[in-house]
Amino acid sequence: MTGKQWEVTCRPEIEEAILELNKVIVGKDGIIRQIFCAFLAGGHVLLEDVPGVGKTTLALGMSRILGLSYKRIQFTPDVLPSDVTGFQMFNRKSGDFEFKPGAVLTNLLLADEINRTSSRTQSALLEAMEEGSVTVDGETYELPKPFFVLATQNPLGSAGTQKLPESQLDRFMVQTSMGYPDPEHELSIYQGHFREAMQNVSQVFSVESFEKMQREVEAVKLHDLVGRYVTKLVGRTREHAGFSLGISPRGGLALVKMAKAYAFLHQRTYVIPEDFSDVWDIVAMHRLLLSREGKIQGMTKKELCAEIFAEVPMPK
Repeated sequence: MTGKQWEVTCRPEIEEAILELNKVIVGKDGIIRQIFCAFLAGGHVLLEDVPGVGKTTLALGMSRILGLSYKRIQFTPDVLPSDVTGFQMFNRKSGDFEFKPGAVLTNLLLADEINRTSSRTQSALLEAMEEGSVTVDGETYELPKPFFVLATQNPLGSAGTQKLPESQLDRFMVQTSMGYPDPEHELSIYQGHFREAMQNVSQVFSVESFEKMQREVEAVKLHDLVGRYVTKLVGRTREHAGFSLGISPRGGLALVKMAKAYAFLHQRTYVIPEDFSDVWDIVAMHRLLLSREGKIQGMTKKELCAEIFAEVPMPK
């Protein structure tokens, strides 16, 4: 549960990609590995941070490294669902309606400050995130593959924010945070070492090579005993008095997929129980709701997650 393993050297091709990203993002290698893990597992990522810590830069850098098409949509209260999904427009010359694609028709979508827009607009992303398609006026349009959403949200309580519904939070495989840089790396930013460095970020993967790695992640083996261990972990969150909402089967599946990607990152073809140690918090916490009893006790979700993880014995 310490997260230290995210700093360990992993697959050479991933390390090469991190070195490229270090041209624009420094001191955040662990977070970058977490995002790579989620993308390899076919999931979406939610970053909760204050403005100005490099979230947009990270998303653009990831798209360059992976050779993906990239779009950014700034969520504000006046953004409409059609801005996300697209809309039909009448063409006078042809006499037919034409589909005008929205921001979601891309490989990597940066959904910036997603918790500043209306619930209706937020929900426009749900089908895209779950099904890989959008439906406009009864017509379904497949999204490019691969498709990832990297969404950012401001901390709750910031001006103009509203809480994302649990159904939408559950669509994100992981929630993590970049945080402020340490003083040494912040100094290098002020000294201008990264000015115009995005132009120097090179592509490391082709879409084909990345999809091949995704298939290898899917093939990572999960022993029955390890599967039962996951079942006990997520089941405990549903029984614990400190939570009014536990982890859903979708959340349990996300936990398994992230553990497989984590094992792949460490060049293994099988999952071991210890793999769940470093993926547990970032997969579990945003899916849980504190109960009244949990709030009265003054416990945090992080503390309760650690307690559950310690209670459920790992298979040997």
